[in-house]
This record gives sequence, C-alpha cells and structure tokens, in this order.
Amino acid sequence: MKKKIYFDNNATTPLDPKVADAMLPYLSAGTELYGNPSSVHTLGQATRKAVEEARAQVAQLIGSSLEEIIFTSCGSESDTTAIKGIAFSAKERKKGNHIITTAIEHDTVLFCCEYLQKQGWDVTFLPVSSSGILDPDSVKKAIRSETILVSVMHANNEIGTIQPIAEIGKICKEREIPFHTDAIQTVGKLPITVNELNVDLLSLSAHKLYGPKGVGALFIRRGTRFHPLFHGHHERNRRAGTENVPAIVGLGVAAELAQKNLGQEAKKVAFLRDRLEKGILEKVPYIRRNGDPRHRIPGTSNFSFEFVEGEGCVVMLDIEGIAVSTGSACASGSTKASHVLRAIGLPANVAQGTVRFSLGQFNTLDEVDKALEIIPRVISKLRSLSPLWSDKMAGLPTTVTPPLSLKK
Repeated sequence: MKKKIYFDNNATTPLDPKVADAMLPYLSAGTELYGNPSSVHTLGQATRKAVEEARAQVAQLIGSSLEEIIFTSCGSESDTTAIKGIAFSAKERKKGNHIITTAIEHDTVLFCCEYLQKQGWDVTFLPVSSSGILDPDSVKKAIRSETILVSVMHANNEIGTIQPIAEIGKICKEREIPFHTDAIQTVGKLPITVNELNVDLLSLSAHKLYGPKGVGALFIRRGTRFHPLFHGHHERNRRAGTENVPAIVGLGVAAELAQKNLGQEAKKVAFLRDRLEKGILEKVPYIRRNGDPRHRIPGTSNFSFEFVEGEGCVVMLDIEGIAVSTGSACASGSTKASHVLRAIGLPANVAQGTVRFSLGQFNTLDEVDKALEIIPRVISKLRSLSPLWSDKMAGLPTTVTPPLSLKK
C-alpha cells in the first residue's frame, strides 16, 4: 500500500517504534516475560514489576501518585468507569442523583449519561459558546444540592477547543463535588498536573499518545469513593481482569516519551497545523474554521467547506493519498451532522461539509505542502459537481448561510 499522508491523529496515532520495541519481549516466544502478574512465582513477579513501572510512568506524566492510577482497556472504559462508578457509589450512599456535563462531550460520555437518565438519574447537558468553550459560571449555576458529579472534557476531539478545567475544578472543589475530565485528547499533548487542574478523576488512552490500542488508564484521586464496573481483586479491587501486560508496558513507555518530548513536539505540531490552515484559507474560498483559534490542542484543525459533502471530501482525499476524517472515529459512517457542530450553532448545510485535520509528531513539512497542493483541487472538483455551487457562480440564491464564511 502506498504510504499516505496521515492527518487523522485524533482518531489514533501511529505506534512509536520505541514503544513497539518495549512491548516485544512481552509478546515474543522464547522470553520468560509471559507470567500472570497476580502469580507469586518469579515469572509472575517479573510481569508485575513491569506493570508497576508503567503505572509509575503514567502517574509521573499527569502528576499523580502511582496508587491513584488504574489500568483499563481503553479511554471509553475509563470514562464509563468514572461516571458510573461515582453515580452508583452516590446511589448506594443516597447522596443524590444529579450529574452535570456538556453538550459536546465524546459519545461515550453522552451515551453513558443518557443511559443513567433512563435509570433515574437527572443529567444537565450544558451548552457551549460558538467557539466550543464552556462558561464556568454555567457550571456554578447548574450545581444543586443533589449534584454528585461534574464531567467536562479537557479538549474536544473534533474541534480541539480546550476547556477551563482548572476553574471548573475549583468550583467543584469548593462544593465538594467529584470532578471528572476526559483528557484523552490532551494527555501527552499538553502539560497536565491533576492537582493544578483540580480534578478527582481523569481518563486517558494509550493510542492517542503513540501507544498501543486496547489500553487506557483512569486517575482516581485518593479518597474518592466509586463503585467498580468489574468486580475482582485486580488493580486493588478497583478493576478486575488479568492485566494486558504488553499493552500496559507500551502505555508506560509512551507516557515517558511524551513527557520527555512534550514542549518540543507540541511546538512542531502547532507550526505544521498553522501552515496547513494558512494555506487552506488562502487557497480555498467559502470556508469556516471551527473552534477557538487560541484555546485548542496543537494538532487539530476543523474546517467546514461550503457546497461540498464532508464524506465525499474524505473519500476523494483518501484516493489522493491523504487520510482525514469528518469528526470522531467512533461516529464514523453516521449521516447526521456532528453533535459538536450542532452544539456550536452550525447550520446543517454547513456542518455537512466539515473535515477534521489532526496532525501529529510524525508529520512533516513536506507532507503539509503536498496536502496544500491536493486539498484545493479536491474541493474544486467536488464543487464542480454541486448544483448549489453552480447557482452560486451564476449569482443565484443558495441555501447556504453567508455569514458563516470566513473568507470570500
């Protein structure tokens, strides 16, 4: 297969070769690193040591103690464990049934909260601004005596906007309400310290920071009461299941590498993103850049191209050798406009032309420049097939809302 220009790092990042090398001894025949970490013999204790080393690496990346980290199968499990764990614990203690979240959370969080609604919990879905930012005052106003959890994502996976988590966390801390953040898109991309963020629970996933798929972690602050989803003695009785040692080792090494390279890589990726955006804005008319241009993660760029279909753009760019997406990989194939784009107020006919470009540490300047040769050509080709574009060029009225264009 011809090597593609990969601009879909928010969906998953490539596995760092150093991470793969670290995992290999735990996967290969001929080594003695296959023991069950719960076994007391030396084969088991060798893998137990590797698991605990990875736990320490993850803890160091986010500024927690290693006892506050539990390993999960993915970011979705970490989010679900955090939300249901707090909700079920509060129910057992009859502490309340009100949860606060936002309208732009990842589908995992939204689906989990909607499930709890059906089971009798009361959930408030707070709106965000047109740039995708949550006002902390709206959290303060939404809190009630029966509020048992606030869950707000650190950065949005589609438009990249970063939320004022520390400020929201301070509000929750003052009211003694557990605060969870989905930091799956920010861990390894931004400096994160759980104490500075004022969070009680934080979700992360290995495959968003150049680690393997199928492993994640959840920070649970010491003293936070929650109900485990899986029951058993593993992970200090907080998450049952034999540990996925190779993947956990990979997560640990990915965390260590991220910490070493954080500032340098973030600066590089932001430079490439800005070059891509500048070129697109200069070469393609009738477009809108979505999200806050200042408060966002380094590699994310989200554009709505008027008079085209986002899915068609993704397919044509793929044919041309560029991998992008219309938004969350978990919602891929949906014909509905993204809930995130609806929440920031985009009309459906503009939202349907949206494409997300998400760059990472393995992208290059040459790739960006090559993409800037291809993207305008693809958009022009798609528009040539659109009756709306023909009407626009003929000066006839169209159904596209003019104020949404940043450049004409």
